[in-house]
Amino acid sequence: MKAPLYSKDGSQQGDFELNPEIYAARINPRLLELVKNAYAANLRHGTVATKTRKDVRGGGKKPWKQKGTGRARASSIRSPLWRGGGTVFGPQPRDYFVNLPSSMRRSALIAALSQKAKASQIMLMEAVAVANPKTKEFVALMKAMPLNNRRTLCVVAEFEPALKRASQNVKSRVEVRKASDINAFHVLQREKLIIEKGALKVLEARLLSKDTKKQG
Repeated sequence: MKAPLYSKDGSQQGDFELNPEIYAARINPRLLELVKNAYAANLRHGTVATKTRKDVRGGGKKPWKQKGTGRARASSIRSPLWRGGGTVFGPQPRDYFVNLPSSMRRSALIAALSQKAKASQIMLMEAVAVANPKTKEFVALMKAMPLNNRRTLCVVAEFEPALKRASQNVKSRVEVRKASDINAFHVLQREKLIIEKGALKVLEARLLSKDTKKQG
């Protein structure tokens, strides 16, 4: 499995041999679907909420005595039966988090990278860096690559402060992430994938390590 290697000015330097254990592995579509849905669910925040009678302000005093008034018994003006009272069985905040085994996360990332490689959507760069934290410099760097205006994930070995600031305004089009932080969801959400040459070793050390407990 090979991928084209580009310099910073966009000129192709030839083809680079990719590790077949990562970029030519078997692709399990069902695994990718499960992992993608799990990561999407983990981005959700269950913030919807209603107030029950214990949450509504006021109502600490009994509105009238229990007997002798001829009216129905009432314990609080914040009862759900009263206007301004609490809600019965209303929605409450919930946690959508799905805990995925580390082996599943690792296998899904390898499958996602293999899928991109099979579709010829992976390209390598000698170095992804800017001299100044300016958006126009990062945009010029990306325009030199054959991205065809597609949403792209750029994987770097180290996320330098200048690069982070320069790419912040255009992350909806080109998102930059460290090789140690990416997961299958990040790869699947973007059509093109740029990998810094130095990031290849980081990915290999992460995905081919025997100790996969901390792999994400």
